[in-house]
Amino acid sequence: MPETLRPDTEEQLIEAMAWAAADSVQLEIIGNGTKRALGNPIETEHILDLSGLWGITHYEPSELVMTARAGTSLSEIQHAISENNQGLAFEPIDFAPALGLEANYDGTSVGTIGGMIATGFAGPRRIKQGSVRDHTLGFRAVSGRGELFKSGGKVMKNVTGFDLSKLMAGSFGTLAVMSEVSFKVLPVAEKTRTVLIMSLGDNSAIQAMSTAMNSAFEVSSVAHLPEGVAKRSAIPRVADAGAAITAIRVEGPAPSVVARCEALRDLLGKFGDVEELHTANSRALWREIRDVNYFKADGYDVEDTSTLWQASVPPASGAAFARQVLSSCDGEALFDWGGGEVWLSLTNQDDAAQGFVRGAIAQCGGHATLIRASEGIRRAVNVFQPQDPVLSSLGKRVKESFDPRNILNPDRMY
Repeated sequence: MPETLRPDTEEQLIEAMAWAAADSVQLEIIGNGTKRALGNPIETEHILDLSGLWGITHYEPSELVMTARAGTSLSEIQHAISENNQGLAFEPIDFAPALGLEANYDGTSVGTIGGMIATGFAGPRRIKQGSVRDHTLGFRAVSGRGELFKSGGKVMKNVTGFDLSKLMAGSFGTLAVMSEVSFKVLPVAEKTRTVLIMSLGDNSAIQAMSTAMNSAFEVSSVAHLPEGVAKRSAIPRVADAGAAITAIRVEGPAPSVVARCEALRDLLGKFGDVEELHTANSRALWREIRDVNYFKADGYDVEDTSTLWQASVPPASGAAFARQVLSSCDGEALFDWGGGEVWLSLTNQDDAAQGFVRGAIAQCGGHATLIRASEGIRRAVNVFQPQDPVLSSLGKRVKESFDPRNILNPDRMY
């Protein structure tokens, strides 16, 4: 069994990292361990557990900023900011349903703030509010050299120097170990409504979503649930429709939301029958879409669960990409970001249908990430999109700059 190191202070973290760097001891970096099944499986003799670096250290609701230690649970953070009617605008995905983990009873996300930034996944509102990296203001971290460094600050202005926050987001703990992070929060919208278009095929749905996004009515999210996906919704109006559902979310002050929804219903009525969800059902629907709840794992064992891919493609190509993969594989698709994000749940194959997915990506452009598969499959395939030689060389140089001895989550990504 690997030995676990659990620092409770930044000083202890620096000490542990200095020891690992001096002796070239490889470390698996975890917070609550909820995202260990993402990326390539790794085996190390030591685990660096950051759950002891816990607690909110600074929160100014009027300034819309918070600072917390990297091991602080997202649940604690979401409870604290919700008391001031604020939230994380980019909607971090809760992978508990997809990875077969126990979800929080109150609907808050599992995992830690450090893990959220390190993996960099964002939900349906990304098309309007940006991703995790766009909301990260700064951090303190220890590199693979055992050296403490910081980047950015705790306010949204007067930050100078290299913007390393964007480099750390999505690095999966392979560059440095964050001890503290600062990030933006934003007010929760007063009212949320969702315009539903019924019975559209994938191509027509892409056209309708594009029409909504290009309109003057400031939609915040657009997604398409094919019929087989929609019927698994917990929202009766969606599940009982017996048809595909295309969803357009509108948020903001109540009078504005009502007016914009009326205008969107007039605009989109040419595509099909139009209905509307009000605030409570809207929020529940978009949580389902955010967490890909329709493709949740069967129980707590992903070995016998369908393979799950996330693909980012040009929105206009989303339907064609899914059609090309599903013409060769049994499975289902869910479209988010106006068709720019495609979730594919595919019947298990020895190679996770990698050839079909990568081949379809090559036709339209973009990248695909294997989110859920057995450990054996994840060892045998490219979990992340293979890089061209130029990007691969650049990535290696960045890795060597931060972690020259390759002690941090070795081979987690490439």
